[in-house]
Amino acid sequence: MAAATGVVSEQLRRDVQRRKLFDQLFVLLGMTVMFAALATLAILFLDLVRDGAARFGWDFFTSFPSRNAQRAGILSAWVGTSLVMLVTVAVAMPIGVAAAIYLEEYAPKNWFTAVIEINVTNLAGVPSIIYGLLALGLFVYQFNLGHSIAAAGLTLSLLILPIVIVATREALRAVPRSIREAAYALGATHWEVTAHHVLPYSTGGILTGMIIGLSRAIGETAPIITIGALAFIAFLPTPPLSAEFPYVNFTWLSDPFTVMPIQMFNWVSRPDPEFQVNAAAAGAILLGMTLLMNGIAIYVRYRYRKKINW
Repeated sequence: MAAATGVVSEQLRRDVQRRKLFDQLFVLLGMTVMFAALATLAILFLDLVRDGAARFGWDFFTSFPSRNAQRAGILSAWVGTSLVMLVTVAVAMPIGVAAAIYLEEYAPKNWFTAVIEINVTNLAGVPSIIYGLLALGLFVYQFNLGHSIAAAGLTLSLLILPIVIVATREALRAVPRSIREAAYALGATHWEVTAHHVLPYSTGGILTGMIIGLSRAIGETAPIITIGALAFIAFLPTPPLSAEFPYVNFTWLSDPFTVMPIQMFNWVSRPDPEFQVNAAAAGAILLGMTLLMNGIAIYVRYRYRKKINW
């Protein structure tokens, strides 16, 4: 009996050691892949910076595109990108967060909500050109928005909406059930529990998902080209703020526009090597903006988690 027990114990010890070895190998493989991806990204970024270093300067940010590569800049491109992102945030964030709260906290668990959840998850993987074709028929022609900033912002909102919904639902699920039960025990209503307890604890994850979605949207080209964004534009949209009452106007929503990826595509398609330098500089700036947005997401998540731990 003792001999059999010893054999079983030895077998268990070997199984545990083998599984620990597999775990260590998997961690090593994961770290190798991660560092390889980071190294590749760093090399590409440094290559863009090196190629476009000659164009980094204040004039590059404050000049309009030009047929002369030395005088060409990205003023209209980065302004257009900023306004399109503003519309995207204003539409995608409230709708996405509200939809996620309903699906996670209020919707009954039946076949209908299961179908909705499956479709939301699948939409996150749909190619961006499909959203561009949908927006062309719906926003440009059906709603008569034309080739405007509003149409572009709504298109990118549709593109990142599934990402925002999925990220928000995951953030809501991460809130411990005990927090909800404690609030209910003190007499809080369903909405009070959601608004005063669940949402504050999940804000970091929600903002992280939103910024990750915007990081994808800021570099999209196919849907923007599909709805008719201009490849060359030498003027700015109407300013959103004015010095006269009511101080805010929405005329800029119907103005034509261009964005950074399209400006880069325009320069890359030209044979003059000087325009390739401009494209490299614009690409480095766009990649830097994307990395900055992701850095902000990491910082926000860290701050909220630190607050929760206290």
